Amino acid sequence: MRRSRLRYLLVGALVVALGLVSRRYGTALPAFVAEYAGDTLWAVMAFIVIGVLAPDWPTSRVAGAALLASYADEVSQLYHAPWIDAIRNTRLGALTLGYGFLWSDIVCYTAGVALCVVVEHLIYARLVR
Repeated sequence: MRRSRLRYLLVGALVVALGLVSRRYGTALPAFVAEYAGDTLWAVMAFIVIGVLAPDWPTSRVAGAALLASYADEVSQLYHAPWIDAIRNTRLGALTLGYGFLWSDIVCYTAGVALCVVVEHLIYARLVR
């Protein structure tokens, strides 16, 4: 299956919008969604970006790369030098790099990538039918 870069970019824009909405209006959402949606969507976005960059890769390889990138980002939050904390103190830096390591984020990343794998397989199965 070759991924459509245009479709993935459009879905990526929707994912970014949903992530920003989940952060901005978190108080209006159920507590569970407000707490975990952003991190789950972060991993979905990692999957989408890798899918755009490597449209011919199998789903398993895209998923592995997305998990690796997501986990690496989370582990990087254990490092706190002044220069990287200065970046993290900006809005964009906080959204992309995060600030503090949380095991729950690892769970969210895994769930987000798993969701992408399921959706891709469902779409592929429908196209093959």
